[in-house]
Amino acid sequence: MIEVAHLTRRYGSATAVDDLSFEVAKGEVVGFLGPNGAGKTTTMRILAGYLPATRAERLLVAGHDVMRDSMAVRRAIGYLPESVPLYPELRVEEMMRFQGRLHRMSRQDLRTRIGEVLDRVGVLDRRKQLVGTLSRGLKQRVGLAVALLPDPEVLILDEPTSGLDPIQRGEVRNLIAALSSEHTVLLSSHILAEIEAMAPRVIIIHEGQKVADGSQDQIIQRLGASGSGGGAGHVLVEAAAPAEASAMAELMKSLPGVETVTLGDRVGIHHSFRVSGEGDLREDIGALAMTQGWALRELTWKRPTLEQIFTRLVIGDVAPVLSEGASSAPAPVAVPNASNAPAPVTSGLELSMPQGAKKPLPLGTPGTAQPKTIYSLNPFDRGASRDLSKPVSVDPVPPAAPKLDPLDPEGGDA
Repeated sequence: MIEVAHLTRRYGSATAVDDLSFEVAKGEVVGFLGPNGAGKTTTMRILAGYLPATRAERLLVAGHDVMRDSMAVRRAIGYLPESVPLYPELRVEEMMRFQGRLHRMSRQDLRTRIGEVLDRVGVLDRRKQLVGTLSRGLKQRVGLAVALLPDPEVLILDEPTSGLDPIQRGEVRNLIAALSSEHTVLLSSHILAEIEAMAPRVIIIHEGQKVADGSQDQIIQRLGASGSGGGAGHVLVEAAAPAEASAMAELMKSLPGVETVTLGDRVGIHHSFRVSGEGDLREDIGALAMTQGWALRELTWKRPTLEQIFTRLVIGDVAPVLSEGASSAPAPVAVPNASNAPAPVTSGLELSMPQGAKKPLPLGTPGTAQPKTIYSLNPFDRGASRDLSKPVSVDPVPPAAPKLDPLDPEGGDA
């Protein structure tokens, strides 16, 4: 369904996506993870046909070439950007009708399909309500309905639960889980526990490069095989023995694959330990306990979470962990700190400021306070300023709100 081979996207001298390759098979649900600035949203926009690639050997979505026929790609996918571009002055069903007309759906198909998708996402009772009066959670649902309207083969969902409260996140998560049985889904999220629950396979990118690809179990096993500590998994051991706790710890440290043994609290006659190392060490620890005559009360492997894997790959010094047959990528570069970060470069930047205004500090300069206001770069907007405490959306901006024909309120083709 999705094939990406050697995709690169540059913004001037900055590289947002660097020689990225992956495939998503029909019916797969894949989580797309990475820190801010890793290139997730850029990649999704390219796949959705909203942004051109700088270079790519192959870009196919639902059998269509993104670089040669982006319109065919747009008709074959459902795309939900992080900030849903909805028209606040339209009613929900008017918004849906307009989107259907963009997809060249007939009037008859729209009558049936609008009710179906609104019912599926749980907003059928809001069809007459103005979009601008909906809560954020309901707007996300309407955005999903828009993405589902043409019955797409592929769903590309960028941060579908961003800004929602826990209850709303749970509702949207359940909805996406239900949709995954009928669609190929590529979704990104900063809430790693949600990806862990929804996506059997994850792709982790950092600085535009792929650093992990596979199921969570596969990634854990490969981290262990690479000598990186099994992705922070550990075994909890509780046992009674005639030996001292320190002697027991030394024996466990001597086992192959064990990196650290931490002594915990004593519970009656039982000593407790936390054993970290390469993968699941229970079999070796159990065999050691039998030979030493320890009375085991607990021997539990604590599987590393996706958050631990993510942190280890992105922040720690760990080589890329790729699925079988996946193309390798250069090792991820450690996140720079203040001591090794390159000096900021500014080229050709001009600021227009109202007369008498104070000169704003340059953004991003180490050791300076972040200014709250930047003056407009538009020379015709002399007095404008922008509050930097409010995020600026860079998602695709929808065209002007449609003017519905009063003689044809439903629109569409005959």
